[in-house]
Amino acid sequence: MRKVAVIALVVMASVALAASVMAQSAVKDECVALCKDAAKFINEKGLDAAMAEIGNKNGKFVSKNTYVFLMDLDGNRLAHPFPGPTAPQFMKILDYKDTTGKLFVQEYIKIAKTKGEGWTEYMYPTPEELNKPTPMKEKKSSKKISYVYRVPGKDLMVIAGFFE
Repeated sequence: MRKVAVIALVVMASVALAASVMAQSAVKDECVALCKDAAKFINEKGLDAAMAEIGNKNGKFVSKNTYVFLMDLDGNRLAHPFPGPTAPQFMKILDYKDTTGKLFVQEYIKIAKTKGEGWTEYMYPTPEELNKPTPMKEKKSSKKISYVYRVPGKDLMVIAGFFE
């Protein structure tokens, strides 16, 4: 009887793990697709139209699982659908660090300039945590995985990510 219970637990754990891996893979695919669609939109409709659409929290680049934001290669955030209660839409964030001290925006730029696209990981508060009325240094961080995609022919990049 114990063997059956142990085998059942192992099977249930394996199924849960497989489901988690498949869900993460689907969100990663969504990040890539949204970023590539946003880059195409920028090249077809122009920067002003793209900034308006990317900055729209009900826009086409916001999904249930992720959203796209737009930056230039100098570390300026140009459009974000959820800029935060005290943060303006346009901000220079080149020297932003995660809670471990990693300069994650500089990592975005490095990926965009050297590879054109890729993934990066860093520790950052979730949107719910960011909205709490506590100082930034007191906010709990979670692992964030972000996809960076350089807009072809431009010194711009679009980023989408999710919390693990």
